[in-house]
Amino acid sequence: DDINKISKAAKIMERMVNQNTFDDIAQDFKYFEDASDEYRDQQGTLLPLWKFQFDKTKRLAVTALSWNPKYKDLFAVGYGSYDFLKQGQGMLLLYTMKNPSFPEYVFSSESGVMCLDFHNDQPYLMAVGFYDGNVAIYNLKKATSQPSCKSRAKSGKHMGPVWQVKWQKDDMDNNLNFFSISSDGRIVSWTLIKNELVHTDVIKLSAEGTTKQGPEGLQLQTLGCGTSFDFHKKIDHLFLVGTEEGKIYKCSKCYSSQFLDVFEAHHMAVDSVSWNPYHLKVFISCSSDWTVKIWDHTIKTPMFIYDLNSAVGDVTWSPYSSTVFAAVTIDGK
Repeated sequence: DDINKISKAAKIMERMVNQNTFDDIAQDFKYFEDASDEYRDQQGTLLPLWKFQFDKTKRLAVTALSWNPKYKDLFAVGYGSYDFLKQGQGMLLLYTMKNPSFPEYVFSSESGVMCLDFHNDQPYLMAVGFYDGNVAIYNLKKATSQPSCKSRAKSGKHMGPVWQVKWQKDDMDNNLNFFSISSDGRIVSWTLIKNELVHTDVIKLSAEGTTKQGPEGLQLQTLGCGTSFDFHKKIDHLFLVGTEEGKIYKCSKCYSSQFLDVFEAHHMAVDSVSWNPYHLKVFISCSSDWTVKIWDHTIKTPMFIYDLNSAVGDVTWSPYSSTVFAAVTIDGK
C-alpha cells in the first residue's frame, strides 16, 4: 500500500516535471499556427511535437495505433514485425501526452502485435490480434503484464496473422464480443464467457475457382486471405471484407455460408475498407494497386477512382465531413 501511495505521487510529480520541461511544445500543441501556410499551394507544414520512444521497442515496427475513446490524451501502440523471417516478441504500450518521456502501461507478448481496438463503452478494455494467430483481451484496470484472457490452439485461434480486430455490441447475455480477420480466410466472432474466449466462425473466405485439382485427383480447397473488414454504422449485421485477391465481399452475420455480394474491386490486395460515417450506402477501399475507390454498395462499379501513383496502405473517412478522406501511401506521402 505504501508503494502505491508513493507511486501515485511520483507519477504526478513526473508529469509536472515533464510539462515544465516541454512547456513550449505544450503551447505549440495548443496554439501553433503557421502564417506562411497562406502562401503555400496545397502544401501544408507539419510541426513534430513529441517523440514517444521506449528502449525495449527499438528493433520492432509500429504496427497499430489507436486513441482511447474516453481519455483523450491516451493512446495505444502495438509493436511487432511484418517480416516473416524476423518474428519474435511483440509489445503493447500506452502513452499519455501528459508524460511523453515514459509509457503509462507496458505489456510484452510472445508474438508481435498486429492490430488493436479499444472498447467504446468500456475504454479500459482492449482487443489485440497477434502475428501467431492468437487474439487477447487486455484490461487496464488489472495491474498485471498479462492479458486477462487469450485464445489458445485448442480454442480456435487463427492459422495466420490477425490483421484486424473490432469490438461489437455485447451479445444477448451481455457478454463481451469482438471480431477478428486473418490470412487464414476466417472471420471469427469471439465472446467472453466466464473468462474464456469462445469462438464462432462467422465466414470462411474461399478464393475464386475454389477447388483445385491436386495430385492423384485430390480436390484442394483454396482459401481467400482476409485483410480488413468494417461493420455498417447503422445496419448491425452488415459488414464488408477486403481480401488479398483484391475482392471485396458484402456479408451478413446472419448467413455464414454465402456472401450477399462480391465486388471485383482491385487488382491487388485490398489494404483497407471502411463505411462512410454519414452516408449509409457509401464505402471506401484502398489497395496496393495504387488506387482508392469509393463505392455505393448497391452498385457493382466504383463511383470515384483516385490513382495515387504508389501502393495505398490505409484510408480513413473524416469524422466531421462526409466528403473528406485521408490516405497514406508506401512512398511516405
